[in-house]
Amino acid sequence: MFERFTTEARDVVVGAQRVASDEGSGNVDALHLLTSIARHTGVLTALGCPADELADDLRRVRRRGGMSDADVEALSGFGIDVEHIVERVEQTHGPGALTGGRRAGRGHRPFTPEAKKVLEKSLREAIDVGSKRIDGEHLLLAMTAVPGAAADVLAQRGIDYVAVRRLLEQREAS
Repeated sequence: MFERFTTEARDVVVGAQRVASDEGSGNVDALHLLTSIARHTGVLTALGCPADELADDLRRVRRRGGMSDADVEALSGFGIDVEHIVERVEQTHGPGALTGGRRAGRGHRPFTPEAKKVLEKSLREAIDVGSKRIDGEHLLLAMTAVPGAAADVLAQRGIDYVAVRRLLEQREAS
């Protein structure tokens, strides 16, 4: 499948591995892929989502162990203060304690099941629109279709499957 990836899409995947490494994460997840999409493509900007604002959202979600703002809001309805819990966990276990498995050094970082689904779905999405290659837009489209933290972050910014599909079809037509 990787042979179908354009240079841009390959840069996204390699960039996601680098983001995971820089964070000391034990694996590459969909949030790492989304961070890399923001860094290596212009597709989010084309959808009205500034990369720097998205980066802030992603840091906040990662710090909370993948909980989106919608998750936090739902829990606050039950009287649960997620930010207070995160602060307490970090006091006990150190900053970033909920960001995922810590890993020292370099080496292979496997993709989480959610990230693998995004990569697999990107191939199906590319084929569905008649493309022989997988590009950054296909990765983003797949991300909106795979439930999880990355899709939640995008949805909060008004980026959903329909919006990305429309952009992709416009680009394919031109």
